[in-house]
Amino acid sequence: MGAVTIGLSAGTLLIMAIVLTAVLGWASVKFHVDVDQRALDIMDALPGANCGGCGYVGCGEYAEAVALEHEAVNKCTVGGQNCALAVAEIMGVEVGETMPYRPIVHCGASYADRLGRNEYRGEKRCAAANLVTDVQGCTYGCLGFGDCENACEFDAIHVIDGLATVDYDKCVGCGACTKACPRNIITITPFKSEQMLAVTCSNKDKGKDVISVCNVGCIGCGACARASSLFTVQDNLSTINYDAYSPTCSLDVLDACKKCKRQRLVFVGKPSPKDVEKAIDMKVPDVVEPDFKTSVDDTEWRG
Repeated sequence: MGAVTIGLSAGTLLIMAIVLTAVLGWASVKFHVDVDQRALDIMDALPGANCGGCGYVGCGEYAEAVALEHEAVNKCTVGGQNCALAVAEIMGVEVGETMPYRPIVHCGASYADRLGRNEYRGEKRCAAANLVTDVQGCTYGCLGFGDCENACEFDAIHVIDGLATVDYDKCVGCGACTKACPRNIITITPFKSEQMLAVTCSNKDKGKDVISVCNVGCIGCGACARASSLFTVQDNLSTINYDAYSPTCSLDVLDACKKCKRQRLVFVGKPSPKDVEKAIDMKVPDVVEPDFKTSVDDTEWRG
């Protein structure tokens, strides 16, 4: 009796296995979806960071968009120029020179420079603190709770003395920090050189109001604009025309930087070999690294 039971069980399992195999085989044919080989090749060429810097959910979705929807081949900020060239070759198109995209933090005020700061007892996140009106006097500046730091998967941005600071040696330009900042003071910018000139402030209030909340904020005095046509003052804030920007700054641009009373025109990014050589025998201050949005409105990119 036991042998018969075992035999029936084994036979039943064998029949079920055969039936299920047939069903799966039929389903694989019936519901088969052809995958463009180019999309698979592009996936292999992409770095696989799945950071979303290209504007798509992950590398797979971007690869399909390039292969099937003729999306631009140079949107991978992590892979850079070499990746763009590889993808372009797969698609049989040409791609011009692409510049690396990196974040700039448009605030240069450390804790000591911020006036009107009050004790904050809420959730230690910028997104939460941004909903409170009296955390600090400046409604545009960095809140310093590290939402950008927590969002970065490459350990490339840290809050130092209350200010978001980018480590450009590690940064791949994925844009996660930009999306995490509730005040939009971090902007992804095409770097024409390893160091870029930036306005490290995003306060659009009038000068007297800026002075009352920050020791270093731009007061819109216009000294930079008078010294160089590269600068204009918009909404009380100095703005750089990056279309006219050159990696080799002219004397008038450097003069404008010197004339800035609040020293908000700062070079950010990796120091050049010449800068490193100059700094060998001297103690130099840390390079401030900036980017931007405010609790009162969505600010536009300032440069």
